[in-house]
This record gives sequence, structure tokens and C-alpha cells, in this order.
Amino acid sequence: MKKILITGGAGFIGSHLCERLLHEGNEVICLDNYFTGTKENIIHLLENPYFELVRHDVTAPYYAEVDQIYNLACPASPVHYQYNPIKTIKTSVMGAINMLGLAKRVKARILQASTSEVYGDPEVHPQPESYWGNVNTIGPRSCYDEGKRCAETLFMDYHTQNNVDIKIIRIFNTYGPNMNPHDGRVVSNFIVQALKGEDITIFGDGSQTRSFQYVDDLIEGTVRMMNSEKGFTGPVNLGNQGEFTMLQLAQTVLDITGSKSKLIHLPLPKDDPQQRKPDTSLAYAKLNGWESKVKLEDGLKKTISYFDKLLKNEH
Repeated sequence: MKKILITGGAGFIGSHLCERLLHEGNEVICLDNYFTGTKENIIHLLENPYFELVRHDVTAPYYAEVDQIYNLACPASPVHYQYNPIKTIKTSVMGAINMLGLAKRVKARILQASTSEVYGDPEVHPQPESYWGNVNTIGPRSCYDEGKRCAETLFMDYHTQNNVDIKIIRIFNTYGPNMNPHDGRVVSNFIVQALKGEDITIFGDGSQTRSFQYVDDLIEGTVRMMNSEKGFTGPVNLGNQGEFTMLQLAQTVLDITGSKSKLIHLPLPKDDPQQRKPDTSLAYAKLNGWESKVKLEDGLKKTISYFDKLLKNEH
């Protein structure tokens, strides 16, 4: 049994990680300030004697004796991270400093949940970990992109200067149950609009691409990375190897839901990347053949079922 700290543990990805690590017989401390996370995501875990829920903001130091730290705390959707950009960048940078300080003190291994947004609007396709990115430092998305880039720098500096045992993953678009229905991400937007029979809003002409990874695949890759050989720090891309346009995603959602929603086009937001697809050959080589396995249609069916129940309960 390991004692494991998860920051952002009541969030979309963090809640799935809490569940997985408890199921494997670990003791889990879930840290969250509920800015985007919610107790509903982890309420079913509260009866587990090895699960501890702590309301805390990672911009303030936290102290606990732990073996591993998963640093997931940070709003990850444009709606949430642009709502309070200063808070967003403080969460990424000060949160990293506080958690790295804890890892250094208690000699814990620590994993940073970074993002494909470090690549910005990429000029290399697909994106390998060696690509340095094309990021606007003063745009509306910069608080998130640059915050995560700075966190990666901090992790590497703590590793080289203080020998902290670090792991870095770069998460590409991920979807699944426990997503916030109002987070403004494309998958949740399309599903909620289709289920409500509202117009489906596509930014630009819909030709921009993303790779969509089901949450179970991400959790598997994340746990494998945390427990990978010592000395292998990453960063490692974790994402789906497929590539879909926004129009393809919208059509797939319409087909599964049977919705009569119409597609409407809105102006493309500033600095919105035109294409995004991971090169996952490093993950495959280093993480025991890890690759994204869940097909888009299969993952969407589970996610749509989750949102359908959620919207009916809200109603």
C-alpha cells in the first residue's frame, strides 16, 4: 500500500485517478479547492476508509507524509482558465513550487500533469516531445499554456538541482464521464447541445483537428508513467493516435444521440490551434506498449450516457 496525494483530485481526471488508485489498494489523499472540481465526482469514495478528502488550494503549501504525488490541480478548459487568468497561472506555477517542495522534503516521486497546449499552434505535425512549441506569451490562452510550460521547467530544475524524482506527462484532449457539462470544451459542448436539441456551435469552418482520448486510456498511461523506471522523467505525450475534424466530431455526436440539432458556425477564437495530434511512439516504447485503445464512437457512447443522466437529474 502506497500513500498517494492527488491535487485536483475532485476534478474530471483526478476523480478517475482516485478511484483507480483506491481500487489498487492504496491510501489516497484527494486535495481540491472546488474551483472546477466537484464533490459529486468523488462522493461515492468517501465511505472508503483509505480515502481522505481535503479542501485546499495548492497556491498555499500543504504538508503530508506521502510516497507519490500526482499534481493535477489547474483549470483546464478555456472557459474556466480564462475566467481568472491570474489565478490560473498562479495555480500552475505556485502549485508546482509547493508540491515540488513537499516531494523534496518527504522524498516522494511526483508527476506533473502537463498539456498538449505547451505546443501552442504547432508548426510540426504530429507533435513529438522534442518539439518546443509555437506559443503566444501574451494572448488569452497564455495563462494556461505558459503556466504549464513554466511548471515543466520547475519540475526539471528541481530534478537536476535537488534530485527530486519527477515524471512529466503531456495530456492531449481527453473526454469521458465526470466532465463538467458547462466547461466549454468541444466534446461536452457538442454533447450537451445535441441532447438539449440546441444548435451545435462550431468555431471557424470546422476543419481544425484534434485527437480525442477516452479518460480510461489516459489514466492507464498516467499510472504507468508514475511507476516507470527511475531516471526516465519524460515529458511523454498521452493522447489518441487518431485525428478528427470538428465537423467529424459533431456528426458523430449527432449520429449517436439521434439529435436534430443544426450546425452553426461562429468566429474562431484567438490563438485556437489549427491542428493537434500526438506522436505517442515514446509512450509506446517506455510505458510497456501503452497506446490509446478506446475508439471514439465507444467512448462517446459512454460519455453521452453520463451527460444524459446528468441533464435529466438537473431537469
